[in-house]
Amino acid sequence: MQRVIQKVDENDRRLRRLLLLAMSLGFLALIGAGVAAWDSVATTARYNTLVDHSYQVRAGISEFQIALEKSETARRGYLLAGQPMFLDTYRSNAAALTPQLDSLVRETADNPVQTAALAKVRRSLVRVQASRDRSMDLVARGRIVEALSAFDRDGSIYTMRALRMRLSAIDAREVDLLRSRAAVQKASASSFLALLGGAGILVIVVAVVSLVTVLRFTRDLGESSAKLATLNESLEDQVSERTTDLSRANDEIQRFAYIVSHDLRSPLVNVMGFTAELETGTKAIAELVDRAEEVAPDIVTDEARFAAREDLPEAIGFIRTSTEKMDRLINAILRLSREGRRVITPEPVDMVAVVDNIRDTLQHRLDELDGAVLVSGTLPGITSDRLAIEQVLGNVIENAVKYRNPARPIRVTVTGHVAGARAIFDIADNGRGIDPRDHARVFDLFRRSGTQDQPGEGIGLAHVRALTYRLGGTIDVASTLGEGATFRINLPVKFTETSGLTT
Repeated sequence: MQRVIQKVDENDRRLRRLLLLAMSLGFLALIGAGVAAWDSVATTARYNTLVDHSYQVRAGISEFQIALEKSETARRGYLLAGQPMFLDTYRSNAAALTPQLDSLVRETADNPVQTAALAKVRRSLVRVQASRDRSMDLVARGRIVEALSAFDRDGSIYTMRALRMRLSAIDAREVDLLRSRAAVQKASASSFLALLGGAGILVIVVAVVSLVTVLRFTRDLGESSAKLATLNESLEDQVSERTTDLSRANDEIQRFAYIVSHDLRSPLVNVMGFTAELETGTKAIAELVDRAEEVAPDIVTDEARFAAREDLPEAIGFIRTSTEKMDRLINAILRLSREGRRVITPEPVDMVAVVDNIRDTLQHRLDELDGAVLVSGTLPGITSDRLAIEQVLGNVIENAVKYRNPARPIRVTVTGHVAGARAIFDIADNGRGIDPRDHARVFDLFRRSGTQDQPGEGIGLAHVRALTYRLGGTIDVASTLGEGATFRINLPVKFTETSGLTT
């Protein structure tokens, strides 16, 4: 009988170890899947930005080529026909070439190969423009024969051909970048799916192992009970006692499984609850130390006094701060996720009214700080998602008020204009400013810049950038530390399904 009891105890210990191991593996698999999901989302967002940048560069190349060809066609028409409409077309398109090329240079500033190629394009453009201007001036003065003769000799045909080839090469390199970035996105997604599949398989294996272990233990328990039933009747009391021990062990296993399962489902809630209990207990210990100092001060050591009054409250404060921050971060991520799934509903938006509503919301704070939110000129109306626009402008303006310079009253100025099919809004403030090294990182999730003396988790501008991308736009910042900042928001005048980015 002793051997039977020992076998049951050994099975009990083995079951505990196997169940703990299985649950630990399952928990690690879930953590791995979560980390993989976060990394995949971050990688996708980063390469979405790069892909959007490449598309913008290609669009700029296309616009430049169109203007180049239109101006050349208009010049030849003017040489042949001498009609003023060709001259007007030439001037409008020729005037757009240099700004468009400047824009391409800025957008490819991080790519030395493209920058060098665009420098060659600029030199060719200068020669072509000079030749064009001379021939157009000769026609305008009536010297058409001389203009045609100059056209035949100036070699602009070859220069234009070289320009086309260089622009095609620049565009081809952007296409190669798009392909490589798409390949990275695909590889990231494949890795995530593989890891997720592996985690799923591991969870299934853990579940099967747990089930087999429980069934095996149940079978062993049944066999042990049968052996105990065949023992001598004189040992009935011992058998009853051992059976009671086995029932107790089985109950403990069930309670253990329940506790572990419960802890795995809600660890954060448990930590917060136990922190509150520790805080209550710490107060009681501190009161006990205070009473002991009054009655018998010799028995209270400095270590006990320091632990009760400083160490324990400080440690509990750190725990509470960390759990509260984790809770806020989780809620923030969930809000971003829900916002990313929300359906965009375009409608006409009066941007002046939007800024007025935001100013009214902040008016009590502005009155306290002798501050003001101003609209300079008129703001162009757009067709977009009203709620998203309110959140974008609201976050930027609220940040300007929050991160003000205490040495001067806060002033926030909103301006806007239309450039082609795009509406550009500038929100300028005279606050503390942003270090140029942090201009890009302030839009990253959970990243903040400068002195951290204001509440927040670093999700506001990340949310703004995500919403702006969904609306088919971009946002960037220009700032000098101590002199304020200007946030520029570039949006389509009319939102369509093709203009928005999927986030």
